[in-house]
Amino acid sequence: MKKLLIATTALVATAGMASADITITGHAAAGFYSGLSNKDAKAAYQGVDILAAASSTTSSVATDGTLTKGTMTAATGKPSVAANFTEAGNEATYRTAVLTAQAALAAAQVLTGGDQKTAAELADLELAVAEAESNLAIVNSTPKSETFSGDGIYSNAGVDFTMSGATDNGISFSASVNIDAGMEVDTGDFELDGKDGGTAGLGSVSMTGAFGTLTFDDGGIENLYSDGLSNADVSYSTTIGAVALTVAHDTAATSTGANSVSAGYTASGMAFTLTASEAAAGTSSSLAVSYALNDTVTLSADTDQAAGAEAVQTIGAKTTLNGVSVSIESANNSTWDVDLGYTAGGFALTYGVDETDGWTATATAALGGGATFAAGVNDEDSMYAGVSFAF
Repeated sequence: MKKLLIATTALVATAGMASADITITGHAAAGFYSGLSNKDAKAAYQGVDILAAASSTTSSVATDGTLTKGTMTAATGKPSVAANFTEAGNEATYRTAVLTAQAALAAAQVLTGGDQKTAAELADLELAVAEAESNLAIVNSTPKSETFSGDGIYSNAGVDFTMSGATDNGISFSASVNIDAGMEVDTGDFELDGKDGGTAGLGSVSMTGAFGTLTFDDGGIENLYSDGLSNADVSYSTTIGAVALTVAHDTAATSTGANSVSAGYTASGMAFTLTASEAAAGTSSSLAVSYALNDTVTLSADTDQAAGAEAVQTIGAKTTLNGVSVSIESANNSTWDVDLGYTAGGFALTYGVDETDGWTATATAALGGGATFAAGVNDEDSMYAGVSFAF
């Protein structure tokens, strides 16, 4: 393995490109857990099963994502609609429904002669598209009921391959591939991620130059407004004067929800950040500002307007002195957070509490040689304790 590493860390590319580098790193973790939130928690949703017409038949998208052929309702000439189905919260199912409804509408719009749809039938198909988009928005925005794990042991390991290089004209490029296996936990969210299959996964592929940075990652780029919305597939980042701008696009989404944007500006200790995203109910946006009073105190404020909801204004303050940090936030919707922290010599303690009396407490300690101990507990009796390694 060492010989392979030496041989592959300095590759000479083909004509027209400069040298390229491949870096191989590894990681592992092991420990105990109890009562963690199951990442695949399911919930029931109420909605309508989309029936889209194609020629003289209809195609229903079942809750498991399968397609079933049917017949146009003779009495009304409209697709029948089954209401109040229960769905497990699988976003992919609703994406399929949206794409199927859109395809049926597109197919009907190009029919000619005796197969041509009436204006009323086309209106029904357009309604089916709108219903499918609405159901997708519900799944993305409705809180999911949690289930919790029992007691167990987690252990996992992985290898990451990062490849980078540059062309002769100054465009740098990079790509990554990772292989992970074992039981994984998300210590930040007290979640049990479950077993990783040990298969290779492709990370992002990016190109950077004077034009900015173009990144490709199918379904792997978080929505710039909220990570609770659908991930994007491609993003573009650049700097225009003093403004840092990023735009992300989800190629699988419809015209509502396909794009999100982030813009940031910093001057004289003040930082402004604007984020926005398309949504089925309109446009969601957030404007945040922070101001560093001095080296130890920072004030912040933001206003968040989610599509179809009331705007929420939040103010906060954070101070750090001699390893002790205090962060406080309060919003006009009666929510608040208080976070305390202490760090010293590679050791760190954190404690946070909110308006629901929900709290978390964590501790980490650097053991040297790339090893770190971490433990945490929260008000739901979820806990973990273990060691992680970086190679």
